[in-house]
Amino acid sequence: MGNNVMSAIFSAEFVYSVIRVTTPLLFAALAALICNRGGVLHIAFEGTMLTAAFCGVVGSAYSQSLLVGLLSGLAGGIAIMVLLGYFNLVLNANVVLTGIALNTFASGGTIFMLYVLVQDKGLSTSLPSLTFPNIQIPIIKDIPVLGSILSGHNVLTYLSFLSVIVVYLLIFKTPLGLRIRTVGENPNAASSVGINVVKTKFITLIIGGFFASLGGIYMSMGYLSWFARDMVAGRGFMGIAAQNLGNAAPIPTFLSALAFGVANALSNVLQTINVPAEAVQAIPYVATLIGLAAYSSSVKKGKKKVKEASKD
Repeated sequence: MGNNVMSAIFSAEFVYSVIRVTTPLLFAALAALICNRGGVLHIAFEGTMLTAAFCGVVGSAYSQSLLVGLLSGLAGGIAIMVLLGYFNLVLNANVVLTGIALNTFASGGTIFMLYVLVQDKGLSTSLPSLTFPNIQIPIIKDIPVLGSILSGHNVLTYLSFLSVIVVYLLIFKTPLGLRIRTVGENPNAASSVGINVVKTKFITLIIGGFFASLGGIYMSMGYLSWFARDMVAGRGFMGIAAQNLGNAAPIPTFLSALAFGVANALSNVLQTINVPAEAVQAIPYVATLIGLAAYSSSVKKGKKKVKEASKD
């Protein structure tokens, strides 16, 4: 069994799988990074991604247009983020409780609407929804091993990797990014220089919702070709953990998301051999807990060093 696992891991197919399963995690991590930089505590990425996945499938099925499906998914996901912003920033509701409520609402609401549309509470396979195409990269696709790893991925996968650069440029190289970081670091100082804090936080949520929605759309229109009940399966929380481990910096966040992708891909490999299903399914979540524990430990050590330095 050990030889089978090792041969499966050290293969081009495994690396291809890692890239594939990292895509929704990376979108969620980038969304969490943006919200973190903007000082918006947001745990409703699960609901955002799930709503986007559902709306994308429904929009593409009834219009037979990928563009409409994409726009529908983005609209659904961003709506969840706007709702969170309204309840938290306008009505001053507790952001954690609001996030939990929106996650629950999305979980139940998508199933209710699925039942209304197709009388099914589990899958949308009866809807003729569309999927985004896979792309073969010229020249690279003909290179042995490397072509098997890098070519043939879904278009949204390539977009997720490009988004790392886009987010870096947005946050660190644009006036809007400066305002987002200023509000996130010190909202009082931002307000004193004329920055509308509430407006900036709404913009932050919308941008974060855009990237998180792409992750949800990929789940139902790239990774799979249908919507399934609670199909996001914790990837929103894994994205939050990834950006924490990456300290809200694009490249480290990308590497953290990739590490969680390895854990997810490993669980897929172990499903093919005689390993208890419960143990296999727990691997991504155990990896998330380990990552959060490591992050917490590093934060405590950092605070301890700061206190020691201040004493000196």
